[in-house]
Formats: sequence, structure tokens, C-alpha cells
Amino acid sequence: MSRFIVAADVGGTKARFGLFEVRGDELDLVLEKTYASGRYDGLGPMVAEFLAMTGREVDALSVGLAGPVQDGRCRTPNLPWLVDVRDLELLVPGKPVWLINDLLATATALPRLPDERFVSLTPDLEPAPGNACLIAPGTGLGEAILFWDGHKHVPSASEGGHTDFAPRNETEWRLREWLARQYGHVSYERIVSGPGLLAIYRFLLATDGDQEPEVVTNEDEDPSALIAQHALDGRSRRCARALDLFVGVLGAEAGNLALKALAVGGVYLGGGIPPKILTALRSGPFLEAFLDKGRMRHLVARMPVKVMDAPEAALWGAAWHAGQGLEP
Repeated sequence: MSRFIVAADVGGTKARFGLFEVRGDELDLVLEKTYASGRYDGLGPMVAEFLAMTGREVDALSVGLAGPVQDGRCRTPNLPWLVDVRDLELLVPGKPVWLINDLLATATALPRLPDERFVSLTPDLEPAPGNACLIAPGTGLGEAILFWDGHKHVPSASEGGHTDFAPRNETEWRLREWLARQYGHVSYERIVSGPGLLAIYRFLLATDGDQEPEVVTNEDEDPSALIAQHALDGRSRRCARALDLFVGVLGAEAGNLALKALAVGGVYLGGGIPPKILTALRSGPFLEAFLDKGRMRHLVARMPVKVMDAPEAALWGAAWHAGQGLEP
């Protein structure tokens, strides 16, 4: 008899749900739907809506959620929700339910993805046996470490994106002070995220003295994507400077995470932004910022860096996480 898993990847902007059929050790995606996260006042109504749409009794529910999960609860940093796994259990009585961090879900999927879903920024380097790490800018900034146990990678989530931003030059110091006046604490997520790219643009607009007309407004549906596109197309000097600042800070923090994880097994860029700005990652200040680690430059120089182009990774990772937990 077939068994079915409902899995979800829930971020600050959108949520992807899937119904998976379990076939031995394999999973088949049989139904998928995307929701706008901000249109719901909590996760429960969204889950209930998708469960009703499937028309099936499911055997497990697994949700990858953007935020720290502790004791089955998560207060989401980019949505006004408090999610409790015990509330989700009421929607599938008697069935196992997992509430996990979305980067844990993505890291679970990472070793299972085919080679063609990765683009190398360091084509001369190959991963060695050892730890790997994942940094994923999107609506927020997710980070995870994949620990090597001698046979396989064991993923572990973190909230490293909320650590203190460390400026490396005068422009970054001024950016930090500008953000501090608005938010107090300035984390890497304030800069290395979709809202962060918009914040960089507005910082430059307020401080750079360039007479170039403003190209994004509060009314634009996705101003960060517009900034990136104007930068890549060469249509705006300010957008180009904003994107350079963004990829430089991303490179620096990717190098920080690589050192903390001792990521000889690879440094992976996930999330929705990196695949869209590959040109800037290859030609901009990303790699130099990644390598600029003083006496440890020789160490990070041996760590391969790859961009994941797999927007479905967290959804499948949540499903695989549940599949591993189901009784045979």
C-alpha cells in the first residue's frame, strides 16, 4: 500500500508544499503548490489548506521553516508567527510531524543533488573528505554546517546569519553606522539578503552624492531583483555599486563560515539570490573577499565554492528528512 508525505519549505516570502509518494527508498512528487506566506496569519491554516487539497490521508508531515526551531517551536524572524509542532500534530492525528529549520532541510538535500545542479566558482578545486557548509541569502540569510562523520555528511542548522556584521573598509563602516541608526544591532542578514540589497541601495542613495536618478521605489514589487538586474545590465551605476558591496560582504561571510566549519568538503551558496547573480559572483569582489583571511588565506584557497541552482532543495530535503524517520 502506498504511503504519502506532505512536506513544505516555508520562507518569509513564499511557501512551497508538496505531496510525496514513498516508493521504497525513493520519493515521487505527485502534487505541488506555492503560497504567499504573508497572506496567512500562521502556518496552520496554510498546512490545513494544502492537506484538504490533497484529498488523501497522509502518513507524515515535515516542514522546513525559516527560523530557529527549539523544543518544537519557532518564532519566525521574517513573519509574525509563533509556530508550534504540537499545533501541527492536531492536523494529522496519530502521524509523525517534523518541524525543522529550512537550512537543515536544504543541507539534507544537498548531498543527494546531481552535479548539474551546481555551478563551480573555483573549477580547479574538488571537495575533500571533511566538513562542508551552506550559506543561503534570500528573504533572510540562512547558514548550516554539514559535519563529516567519516562516511556521510550530517547536517546541522545554525542562526549564523544573525551574527554581528564586521565591516572591512570605510564604506562598510559607514553602511554599518547607517543601518545601526535604524535597527541598533546590525547582523549579516541585514546586508546579505534581498532586503539587505535594497538597504545597500538606499544607503548609497542617501550618501554617495551621485546625481543618477533613483531607479527603484517602495511601489516596486521586488525592488531587490530590480536592483540586481539594473546592475547586471549596466543600466545604473548606483545599482552596480550596491551589488558589488553585496557580493563582497557575502564573500567575506562565506569565508568566515568556511573557517568556522573547516569546510574542506565544500562551501555551497544556496538560497534564491546566488543563481540570479552568477555573473557578479564570478567577476565581482566575492572571491577576493572570501580569500581575504590573513594567515588562513592558504586554507580557504583550497576550499571549493559552488552555487546551488536548486530552488526545490529545501522542499525535497524536508521530505527526505521525514522519509528517513518513517518506520519501514
